[in-house]
Formats: sequence, structure tokens, C-alpha cells
Amino acid sequence: MNALELRALQTPLIVLILVIGLAAGIIYQLDQSLTTAKRSLAQQQSQLREARTRLQKSGDEKQLIVRHLGSYQSLERLGFVGEEQRLNWLEGLRQSNQQAQLYGIQYNIGAQQTYPYAGELDAGQLGVHQSVMRLNFQLLHEADLLRFFRALATQQAGFFSVDQCSMERLESSNGVRVNLQANLRAECDIAWITLKPLSAGDKKS
Repeated sequence: MNALELRALQTPLIVLILVIGLAAGIIYQLDQSLTTAKRSLAQQQSQLREARTRLQKSGDEKQLIVRHLGSYQSLERLGFVGEEQRLNWLEGLRQSNQQAQLYGIQYNIGAQQTYPYAGELDAGQLGVHQSVMRLNFQLLHEADLLRFFRALATQQAGFFSVDQCSMERLESSNGVRVNLQANLRAECDIAWITLKPLSAGDKKS
């Protein structure tokens, strides 16, 4: 092959090299675009799965709420769910004192605190709290104590548990017992228990 023929092939060779280089660049760009598209598709599929999971969960929660809404509202009316209803507690004490025919009740309410047996109730996203109320009252005989607590339970003033009670006999000032005179003094601690949704701080702790 002489010099004239080489010069004639020079231009086609340059064009061929340029075409090959351009094709390689296009192939590289296509490969990068394909990789990006695959990554985007994977992210979208992951988001779609998460959205479906949230939708399924919200549907399950809605069914759970609908199923238990009546019971939840009943507990709200009873003062078991929500904020403390201290005025209802005091009205319940007054009515129970009258029904049990006692001699009046003195009370002292402590600050609200976490219920120590909250774990046993398994209340989920509801925090369990208690306020301990100390009661002092007089009785004609021991049976009055049970009659009083039965009366308090029927008032539906809230949910309570009796922590402890003590009784002592009263001495008559003149040594003579009079009919319907109080013979016993009782001191009881009762815990008024309430449930309410946990705050953000409670959930983090």
C-alpha cells in the first residue's frame, strides 16, 4: 500500500474512531441512566410497600377503634379514661356517706402519680395514673365499711381500688353506749385510677 492510498484511508479511519468513541460515550451514558432508573424504581417500590403497610395498619386501627369505641366511651363516662374527675369523686363520697348512713367523711387527696402496677394492665398507648385519697370516717359497726365501698362503686364516679384500711374502737366519753352512736373509726387509702394517652415525652422515656 503506497502513501497515496494511506492518505485516502486516513479520513475514513478518523471518522471511524470518532464514531466508535461517540458510541462508547452513548453506551456509558445509557448505562448510567439505566442504573439511576433502577435505583429510583427500587426507592419507589420501597415507598409503595411502606404506603401499603401504613394503609393496612390504619385500616386495622380504624377497625379496632370502631370495634371498641362503645366500650371506650363508656369508660370515659365512668371517669376511667381521660383527665381526673375529682369533683365527681367528692360527689360520690357524699352520696355514699348518705347511702351507708355514716357520720360524715374527711378526706385528703394526694398528687397524681404513675400507677405502680401499670405493667399488669397492659394499657398500650395509654398511661396509667393514680391519685391516692385518704379517708377518715366513723362507723357504727364493721359491716358499715363494706356497705360504704359498695355504695361508692355504684356511684360510677370513677375507678378506684382500696389499698388499705385500719379500724379502731372509739371510747365513749361517759362510758355509756348510746344507740346509733359511732363505735369505730376507720382510716382507708384508696387509689383513684385513670388512663389517658401518653404524651410525646412519656413515649420517649
